[in-house]
Amino acid sequence: MTDAAIVLAAGKGTRFRSDLAKVLHPVAGRTLLRWVLEAARPLELERIVVVVGYQADAVRAEAEASGINGLRFVEQSEQRGTGHAARVALESGELDDADTVLVLPGDGPLLTSQVLGELLDAHRGGAATLLTTELADPTGLGRIVRDGDGRVLRIVEELDASEEERGIDEVSTSTYVFEREALGRELARLGTGNAQGEEYLTDVVAPLAAAGVAAVVTAPEVAAGVNDLAQLAHAGSILRSRILERLMLDGVTVVDPAATYVGPDVTVEPDAVLLPGTHLEGACRIGAGARVGPDCRLVDTEVEAGASVSYAVAVQSSIGPGALVGPYASLRPGTRLEAGAKAGTFVEMKASTIGEGSKVSHLSYIGDATIGRDVNVGAATVTVNYDGYAKHKTVIGDRASIGSDSMLVAPVRIGDDAVTGAGSVITKDVPEGALAVERSEQRIVPGYTERKRSRRGKAGDTEHGEH
Repeated sequence: MTDAAIVLAAGKGTRFRSDLAKVLHPVAGRTLLRWVLEAARPLELERIVVVVGYQADAVRAEAEASGINGLRFVEQSEQRGTGHAARVALESGELDDADTVLVLPGDGPLLTSQVLGELLDAHRGGAATLLTTELADPTGLGRIVRDGDGRVLRIVEELDASEEERGIDEVSTSTYVFEREALGRELARLGTGNAQGEEYLTDVVAPLAAAGVAAVVTAPEVAAGVNDLAQLAHAGSILRSRILERLMLDGVTVVDPAATYVGPDVTVEPDAVLLPGTHLEGACRIGAGARVGPDCRLVDTEVEAGASVSYAVAVQSSIGPGALVGPYASLRPGTRLEAGAKAGTFVEMKASTIGEGSKVSHLSYIGDATIGRDVNVGAATVTVNYDGYAKHKTVIGDRASIGSDSMLVAPVRIGDDAVTGAGSVITKDVPEGALAVERSEQRIVPGYTERKRSRRGKAGDTEHGEH
């Protein structure tokens, strides 16, 4: 049996009150559409047809960025309802070789691969299988109408429901499995005689009931859709909780889950500790025994085993085993700290490699630099990497010692075991083992303070006399 899917992603989402297409709204590190596609990825479907409409190019690009095989796109140029969107997908010919079709809402970020797999497994025989849930407050959702024996008869939208039907608490989740031929036949017969004047996908259920329509009831926190920004925020809280729960069950210590954000593509190894205020975004990887936080934001950054990062920001950087970062450090893209290295208080680094055991402890800027092993960089050191036209490299050899307030004007090379004197502006290469000092001769002016006080006193007498 060949399984395929349709993802309904054409609508604007008017209740969002936003110009951004509904399925492109981000939540918990992914767009709504990407959450749905990622839930479908493990199912290994033969084909996934994404129906696009509003901001079609942007929606198409977001889906393609997932890298999922078998994606196809059809455009619903005029949004005339979910039934019309499904019909556009079937009539495109992209699903002609499918036996069964999984229909997914593009705004269902809480759907999981496990639940979708269970839905497909439950659909063995019959014309359709619905994913439903039961809600204490089903307002606004299509109700599942069953007969006295519990068989599904139809789905009725709230605006078209009777008072009795509105009292039903089992609702549609806009997630279905259909036999393709049966779905196509009933879609072709759909009309628009309803409160919204649209072609409802839900209306195909009633004529299919005679051939058998089953239902899989799932938990509300899996099936809830997103229709406004308040619901988006609620969905985000559920998704973040799922991520953190998975990490904790895998051996990661999360000291305060309510104050910790971890994106869906982050990897954290056992025995790592995440302290309050930690934000891990993008493709971060945190090694075993590492400590991150408090109050850190890491984006696409690797923190290796045993490293510690506190009160810091790191973007597209790599922090080696046992390295120390912070407090109040900023690692910009292309920074690499080797094992045991340090980027300390109020240190900024960019596109630089800091060698094993080397320390940049405080108040320094290191940009476009390569620093060797066991180097000590004194406070207020700056690699002056930009001449107004281009960036230039600074290279510091092993065991060098850079005095406080050194200005290393690139391109420049400091040799192994070399030393720069505090307060020096280094514009030429320093040979291995040499000392480089660049300072004006100190001038001493004796009695300066007394003469200054005397001049101030005379000026005060003059001003008093003029009054």
